Amino acid sequence: MAELAALEDPKVREVNERHGDDHGVNLGKLRALAKRLKTQQELARGLWETWDTAARLLALLICRPKAFGRDELDAMLRDARTPKVHDWLVNYVVKKNAHAEELRLAWSADPETVVASAGWALTTERVAKKPEGLDLVGLLDVIEAEMKDAPDRLQWAMNHCLAQIGIEHAEHRARAIDIGERLEVLKDYPTSPGCTSPFAPTWITELVRRQQEKTAAP
Repeated sequence: MAELAALEDPKVREVNERHGDDHGVNLGKLRALAKRLKTQQELARGLWETWDTAARLLALLICRPKAFGRDELDAMLRDARTPKVHDWLVNYVVKKNAHAEELRLAWSADPETVVASAGWALTTERVAKKPEGLDLVGLLDVIEAEMKDAPDRLQWAMNHCLAQIGIEHAEHRARAIDIGERLEVLKDYPTSPGCTSPFAPTWITELVRRQQEKTAAP
């Protein structure tokens, strides 16, 4: 905790707080600290219990993802508080845990929208890597009906799923693009030069173009 406090940078905190993350530690320095500590599950649990955002991010980097129980991960997600902790927990821990599918189903149906967004993030992972058994038409139906008016975090997660379906599954691409064009979610989102817009039709078209270029390359 003393090392993390020493890494605190007011300018970094100012930028992070604009995105809802209450910490001031440069993530590159945080990762370097995690690399030095290596995997330490008990230390990770202790850091998580501090409720300090930087400490929790470090915990997620040094923990053993497969060591957590289902109920423990559920409680951690509900206590995650900040967007970065939430995202790292889902991406670095839950996705590597044996309970990921069970949690995906439970979280997707949760009335708490931030929890539901984690369920959608796990669904997006399955769309890309293990789509067998998923009802892609049903997912598009839900996205079409609910994404436009969903709260920000949930809307972002649903939009990512929409784009992933369009990118990975050619038979659903036209409908995914059509849904994106009609709903116009994130159409005007500011995008840095060289980055792909999160507006689903643009995102889908660009990623498919890159895939085709890669396939066609000698």
